[in-house]
Amino acid sequence: MSNLIDKAEFDRIVLKAQQEEITGFHIYKRLAAIEKDEANKNVLARIAGEELDHYNFFKGISGKEVKPKSSRVNFFVLMAKVLGLTFAIKLMEKQEVNAQSIYEQLIPHLPQIKDIMESEEAHEKELIDMIKEERLDYIGSIVLGLNDALVELTGALAGFSLALQNTKLIAIVGLITGIAASLSMAASQYLSVKTDGEKNAGKSALYTGIAYVLTVAVLITPFLLLTSYFVALGVALFSAVLIIFLFNYYISVAKDLNFKHRFLEMTIISLGVSALTFGIGLLIRNYFGIDI
Repeated sequence: MSNLIDKAEFDRIVLKAQQEEITGFHIYKRLAAIEKDEANKNVLARIAGEELDHYNFFKGISGKEVKPKSSRVNFFVLMAKVLGLTFAIKLMEKQEVNAQSIYEQLIPHLPQIKDIMESEEAHEKELIDMIKEERLDYIGSIVLGLNDALVELTGALAGFSLALQNTKLIAIVGLITGIAASLSMAASQYLSVKTDGEKNAGKSALYTGIAYVLTVAVLITPFLLLTSYFVALGVALFSAVLIIFLFNYYISVAKDLNFKHRFLEMTIISLGVSALTFGIGLLIRNYFGIDI
């Protein structure tokens, strides 16, 4: 059969598959240990047990013990702690394509591998169905605060830069503008959610306000640290694009959304508004003859 591989290659692939399974076991085991939600914890522990069964299946073929990839285990546990269980698991899913390709090479020799592959696919669906994280429930509120801060403040800082041409003054005015806008946005979100009859309007407003304030802090910092307003503005705009990139990557993984489309849309809007207000600041400065 043309699909068959020689014994050396077979042994190598079995050991690789074995390592994938023991690594998965340790990841799920540690995720279960740190998970607070009992339902999520139980599912993670059960899946860890199934990964261990798969490992023992391959161990019975190879006759060898294999150690997990500790760096990979630590990485996904860290991702779960910092960015949430959903993000970590979805990121793992994307890498499981490699494991599936390994299994496919073994099917001509070990037909029962199909059962393991089906079990792996069932894992993914079960995980998606079982995960419930507060931060993802309020992702719309976070997007509102983040997006509004990026569009409004990058535009305001661009306008202030041309009009004022003093980094400390720009930082003070930008900070006042940002804090006032964050309180206004949080209050508006609270009233909007409350009017729609949704629960937890306070949490929704809090997520919106925090996202706004954190974005303001990042964008204002270059003007506090640098003396050239042009350089500070450049760093602020770069920071804005970086925030857009990181946030949209997170959302695209956690929510299975199109990364490229969302990233380009937010970047074009933010930089477009900045360019427009930069021009307005230049016109105001020239028209009124302001020189600070």
